[in-house]
Amino acid sequence: MYKNILVPHAGTPAGDLALDHAIYIAQSSKAEIILLHVMEDFPHVPVFALHASQSSKIKKDLAEVTKEMKKVMEIEMKTRVDVCEKNEIKSHLKILTGLPAEEIMKIVKNQKIDLIVMAKRRKLKGIKGLLSLGSVSRKIVENTSCPVLMIDIERK
Repeated sequence: MYKNILVPHAGTPAGDLALDHAIYIAQSSKAEIILLHVMEDFPHVPVFALHASQSSKIKKDLAEVTKEMKKVMEIEMKTRVDVCEKNEIKSHLKILTGLPAEEIMKIVKNQKIDLIVMAKRRKLKGIKGLLSLGSVSRKIVENTSCPVLMIDIERK
C-alpha cells in the first residue's frame, strides 16, 4: 500500500519513536523511508549598520557555522539510516535548510510520498489537541495531500 514514507526527524528521541513506527509499516509494505532533517536558517544580521567588511565576515561566519552544523547532523542522522538498513528497509537521508513545514511539503509534492510519520509533543484530547499541535505539525496535517501518522511521544 505504501511505497514512500517520509519521516521528518529532528534528531530527537521523539523522532526515533516515529522512525520505529515507520520501519514497522515499511517492513509490511516493502516501502522506502525518506528521513528528512530540516535546519532552520539563522536570522539575517542587520548589515546596514555595519561596515562592508564586517558584514561580509559575519555572513561568511554564519555560512561556515551552517556547514558545520549540517556535517554534525549528517553524522547523527546516518545512525538512523543504519537502523533502517539493519531492518532491511531501503532509506534515503535528506538534510535541508529552510522552514520545516515548507520543506516537508515540498518533499511530499516532489517525491510522491504516500505516508508521513512524525512525532507530536502536545497531549490534549479532541479538537483542542488538533488545534494545539505545534506549528509544523499543524501545517502538515492541514495542508498535506497524503495520510499523516502522528506519534504521541507522551503516551505510556
